[in-house]
Amino acid sequence: MIKPRNVVRSCVHFLQGKVKPLIAIATFVLIMFAMTQVMSLVLTSKTIPNVGVVKAIGLGVYWNATLTNKVSSIDWGVIDPGSNKNVTVYIRNEGNSVCSLTLNTANWNPSVASNQMTLTWNYGGQSINVGAVIQVELTLSVSASVTGIISFSFDINIVANG
Repeated sequence: MIKPRNVVRSCVHFLQGKVKPLIAIATFVLIMFAMTQVMSLVLTSKTIPNVGVVKAIGLGVYWNATLTNKVSSIDWGVIDPGSNKNVTVYIRNEGNSVCSLTLNTANWNPSVASNQMTLTWNYGGQSINVGAVIQVELTLSVSASVTGIISFSFDINIVANG
């Protein structure tokens, strides 16, 4: 006759040998699930390369304070959604009168990029004497919800007024 006590002992003994491998398998599955979730966050991130053309009217725009390296375009590199990229330039009044500056952008490609990106600067509106040089930081901001843009380009227009 089989005693219930012996059946329980047999089941417990059987399960003791199987529980550790089951825990290991369950742990492995949970780790893989967590890694998949993390990787999906990384893989859905988008980067946006760009080169922007700089047009200066009545001005010289340079990469260095010694004015030996003119800016003709700005390579913003890779910009992630929801981030900003700063570029420092030096602007010299090369006209024949005191001026102030205005900044605008044009020729966005694709055109919808102008709704999802913004170019600003830290220029405060001060007058710039003939031959004077100021340091300016340009900041390109990309919306966190940018969609449908893999690469883009646009023109930067800096104009001397006065």
